[in-house]
Amino acid sequence: MRPVPKEYDPLPFLSLSRPGQRLLAFPTLLSYRVPRFATVVNRSRPTPTRGCLTVTPCSTQAPSLSVIIPAYNEARRLPLFLQQVITYLDRHSRSYEILVVDDGSTDGTAQTVEETAQRCPTLRLIQLTCNMGKGAAVRRGMQAARGILQLFADADGATPIEELSRLEQAIAAGADMAIGSRALASHNPAFTVQARWHRSLLGSLFNSVVRRLGEPPFADTQCGFKLFRQSIAQDLFSVSCVDGYAFDLELLHIGRQRNYRIAEVPINWTDQPGSKVRPWRDGSVMLRELLAIRKREAQGLYQPRTRPTLTGMEPDLGAIEPTHS
Repeated sequence: MRPVPKEYDPLPFLSLSRPGQRLLAFPTLLSYRVPRFATVVNRSRPTPTRGCLTVTPCSTQAPSLSVIIPAYNEARRLPLFLQQVITYLDRHSRSYEILVVDDGSTDGTAQTVEETAQRCPTLRLIQLTCNMGKGAAVRRGMQAARGILQLFADADGATPIEELSRLEQAIAAGADMAIGSRALASHNPAFTVQARWHRSLLGSLFNSVVRRLGEPPFADTQCGFKLFRQSIAQDLFSVSCVDGYAFDLELLHIGRQRNYRIAEVPINWTDQPGSKVRPWRDGSVMLRELLAIRKREAQGLYQPRTRPTLTGMEPDLGAIEPTHS
């Protein structure tokens, strides 16, 4: 019989006088005799995580709402909006997750999210290795989202999170997706829309070009505040391709091809300083992206499909109770 090496000798544990001490020593004794068992025990212990920076959710239960926030160099503006979102959703006692997609920021945006995640376990960070564009960031966040309803909102907080209730009411009334509209609100004295004149002018010109080309007949296609049913978001973002600012237009184009019910909802909106949009340059890029959308349409890449079925976790039409601010 081979002698047992001294470092694996179990006799010191067996020499313990009290039964309780022997019981406490039992797992350690097994780890000497059966190393594989010890490995399984060690793996069963929870592994500390840094904030909530993992894309893998901690819970298997789908939250009622996912909020996706694309962010590029938003270390200054993002913290306030994050706090507003967290406060609003906590006040309404609903299950939610917030996914911030850092689109290759260089100003410490990720660190800002990490700090907030220490106080909010439902906040997660997704980091892209380089700046890929707003459309790519939103798509990545939507693909990782698990909520029954899924909202994407701009990081600057130009649209107050309280406007979510208006979009939820549209979903409850039967819409598949609800889009915020500054244009509709600007003609309604009950709403406040504050925008710099050149952004309003260029936005109107772009929407005019869009309508002349036969694209979705909406007053405002580019507002960064849109809400989707889960199955609709999964379908749209599985085929969308545009990485830049015209991704909104592509989503609406695909949605109309699939005969989805799209509600345009007036919302309050206030232009925030520090906008990343450069109207003249980005406007020309968006026109090129618009032509690319039409080319994909001609190639049959946006052919209508059968309406996606409800997932079982997703409520049927009219079953959603909107929150009220």
